[in-house]
Amino acid sequence: MSPSLDLNFVRDQFPAFSEPSLNDFAHFENAGGSFPCKQCVDALTKFYRTTKVQPYYGFAPSSEAGDLMSSARVRLSEWLNVTPDEVHFSTSTSQNSYVIYNAFREYLSSGDEIVVTNQDHEANIGVWTRLETGGIIVKTWEVNKDTAELEIENLDAVLTDKTKFVAFTHCSNIVGSINPVKEWIKRIHSAGALAIVDGVSYAGHGFPNIGDIDADIYFFSMYKVYGPHLGIMYMKQALNEELPSQGHFFNAKVPTSRFTPSGPDHAQIAAINGVIDYFDLVHAHHFAQFSKTVKTNDISKLFQDAEKINLEPLLDFLSQSTSIKIIGKNKTSMRAPTVSFISSKITPHHISKELAKKKIGIANGNCYAYRLMKAIGIEPDSGVARISFVHYTSSDEIEKLIIALDKII
Repeated sequence: MSPSLDLNFVRDQFPAFSEPSLNDFAHFENAGGSFPCKQCVDALTKFYRTTKVQPYYGFAPSSEAGDLMSSARVRLSEWLNVTPDEVHFSTSTSQNSYVIYNAFREYLSSGDEIVVTNQDHEANIGVWTRLETGGIIVKTWEVNKDTAELEIENLDAVLTDKTKFVAFTHCSNIVGSINPVKEWIKRIHSAGALAIVDGVSYAGHGFPNIGDIDADIYFFSMYKVYGPHLGIMYMKQALNEELPSQGHFFNAKVPTSRFTPSGPDHAQIAAINGVIDYFDLVHAHHFAQFSKTVKTNDISKLFQDAEKINLEPLLDFLSQSTSIKIIGKNKTSMRAPTVSFISSKITPHHISKELAKKKIGIANGNCYAYRLMKAIGIEPDSGVARISFVHYTSSDEIEKLIIALDKII
């Protein structure tokens, strides 16, 4: 039998829930950035206090700093089920995608084809469309305009023997559906193409088991996984060796330097250890140490089961309102707790503004999914109201949100 999330234990790990200035505040904009766990905050603070020097030299604080940074890479790779040399750090996912764009710009030839979707965040669309200037043909895997979902039939319509890669999202930051990435990647690979997956809106609900889904490149952001403002990129070793290096020429044979032309803050890399400490702690608290299952899968199920319990009443409430249209599914199956909607009575901006008065934070606008807004007939400048939460959200916070929404809409 699967364990249930010990919410009190979890919330004790987050300073925000005991911070006086945040008393009674309900955070429902986790898709934009989650609260950091105390282990991350402590690791970041300690690094700045004791080891904020150039790392990897022979003197004590320098070697300790390097050890912490190396440990972060190794420990994160274990949770992702990949090798340490396949994990890359940068300032953001957008930064990572632009570096890889430059590599593909040198690598691809005129007449080659790539596929993007119109469901993704702009970071996994716009950068690739720039390849058109080099003669690359860009095709779009269109969403179903009625459901806002990606369907494999529409992928098959644009996939050819000239397709070099398909860029798509693990979980839309607007629609919320958890896409069947493993199935889609098999189809893409069978066509001889690479799979580039944006997991930014998925990873906060449990680290992805990248080794299992078999992506060629996978992006996500640590600041949405209870950590520092870093972009994480996984790249298969074979692809790393094939693409042209984007780093210093003398690092061309160093796997973790080839696509990091400008390294991010050393302290933030080290602070990833704090996030892993949190995940390890939560796993040890909920699962027997002799468990033979993969910890990544354990935690994902634990988090997502807890999220579904809170997601169901919210979806039920919004579904019952005749003035509300939910973007995406109104059921919890294969759905993240990122719920976007529009109202026929009040604008997204005013919904957000009224909730803010009640100390409830949500997002409004297009949330960088501009092309999706256009595809499903929503004015991008107005966009949607977006509610997003994670495993540490309580049922009391959900109730507070629903009561407030009921008065507003």
